[in-house]
Amino acid sequence: MLDVALLGTGGMMPLPERHLTSLMLRLEGRMMVIDCGEGTQVTMKQLGWGFKNIDVICFTHYHADHISGLPGLLLTIGNSFRTEPLILAGPKGLSKIYDGLKAICPELPFPVEIAELEPDEGLNAGVFNIKSLKVNHKITCYAYRVDVKRAGRFNVEKAIELNVPKRVWSVLQKQPEVEYEGKIYTSDMVLGDDRRGLSVSYCTDTRPVDGLPAFIEGSDLFICEGMYGEEEKLAKAKEYKHMLFSEAARLAKAGNVREMWLTHFSPAMPFPEMYIKNARDIFENTHLGKDRKTVSLMFDGE
Repeated sequence: MLDVALLGTGGMMPLPERHLTSLMLRLEGRMMVIDCGEGTQVTMKQLGWGFKNIDVICFTHYHADHISGLPGLLLTIGNSFRTEPLILAGPKGLSKIYDGLKAICPELPFPVEIAELEPDEGLNAGVFNIKSLKVNHKITCYAYRVDVKRAGRFNVEKAIELNVPKRVWSVLQKQPEVEYEGKIYTSDMVLGDDRRGLSVSYCTDTRPVDGLPAFIEGSDLFICEGMYGEEEKLAKAKEYKHMLFSEAARLAKAGNVREMWLTHFSPAMPFPEMYIKNARDIFENTHLGKDRKTVSLMFDGE
């Protein structure tokens, strides 16, 4: 099971009922965050998932509405008595930005590891398998995809045929290999083919790019910016490198995703529900994001 929480849905500036765009994922008790604008820790506190188990914070890019909440969040994580390393990941330039932010959060009780990702580079951070895709904004910006793999079912006939001792059957269902009586046994000797896992894709601050449909292909949940709902805002979307609701919907349809949430709404659009039809006419299973909207994604067959 993968828990997903959209912490905020605002772009550019926070509003009284709309925090800046940020996403939180929880898997096996561990958590990760994508983007951390001003006030992220406030809506995170309201969500109630805690702070201590955040293992990685990814940044799509370094405009203030996506990173200015980082110092406060790091201090709050420190106050939760965390001592394990925490990873900060994003496009090139993160080290320089973090060095500047350390002036106001100089002493943390945990080490911070910086991962500056090359375009389209992936990252394994604890239980999270993260992929990135360079998109098209005014500065370098990445979309992210988080995949949760699921091993195949235990195959008794296969285990017997390959003479795998019964004593290690249960072990090989939990770890890739084990040594027993001087011989190495691997999980593929007792498991069938991998089953369908879970995936969440997150894309904000970009124009549509050709690589996005393949990048989000088959995602259980696609969270995408919808800066403007009105079709008449196309010229503005092109100028500022953002998307319309309808453009996000076309990406969702082309990527064969199961569900899409729209986010990163313009502060000049207080009622995005007025324009949801522009997306649903193209991709029916579209929903508006709202602060602290959550879902628990379940594996097929559960």
